[in-house]
Amino acid sequence: MPRGDKSSYTDKQKRKAEHIEEGYVDRGVSHEEAERRAWATVNKETGGGKKSGSGRGKAENHDSSRKGGRIGGSDQSHAKRSQAAKKGWETRRKQANG
Repeated sequence: MPRGDKSSYTDKQKRKAEHIEEGYVDRGVSHEEAERRAWATVNKETGGGKKSGSGRGKAENHDSSRKGGRIGGSDQSHAKRSQAAKKGWETRRKQANG
């Protein structure tokens, strides 16, 4: 089986990779890079393509999917971030002078 062959992946893994890829493309990542990242995420979460045989499966770890939604600091508005930066600057200025 040559590298890059996706025949050993389950339908669920293929759907998951397609969905992740769409998310990256929507955020402006090129199609090739989005596909690469999507399969890297699927491999990390599921352990790669599924092999036959009893007891060879492992539990899936979805940490990387959860992390993706939190990146970027979108939980704070620009005004709140700016206010926090100004407050920090004032605190450092006061401590340096006194």
